[in-house]
Amino acid sequence: QVRLVESGGGLVQAGGSLSLSCAASGSIFSINTMGWYRQAPGKQRELVATVTSGGTTNYANSVKGRFTISRDNAKNTVYLRMNSLKPEDTAVYYCNAWALRLPDRQKYNYWGQGTQVTVSS
Repeated sequence: QVRLVESGGGLVQAGGSLSLSCAASGSIFSINTMGWYRQAPGKQRELVATVTSGGTTNYANSVKGRFTISRDNAKNTVYLRMNSLKPEDTAVYYCNAWALRLPDRQKYNYWGQGTQVTVSS
């Protein structure tokens, strides 16, 4: 099995910064795309940012220029640096990964348990 464990959420004032990290562990052969999604109360889960194993990034328009996604392939870890936070960024943030699992090397999609980010105005 593969586990994703997030850390780094919390409460911050508008204009502040937070960093999230997510480490994958378990029976991993390799990890393709990793990313962050978020879900605010009463809303659907939405894409925040993704990064491929080669470093290609993709961002939601709402976070471009404020958030930065990165990863350490050797540590199977993805990071999200969030600057200039706004109250509308308040949500549960979920880590996501497409991983080839051992021993079958089939690709599966995995989610973390989520971490709360709250931005006060």
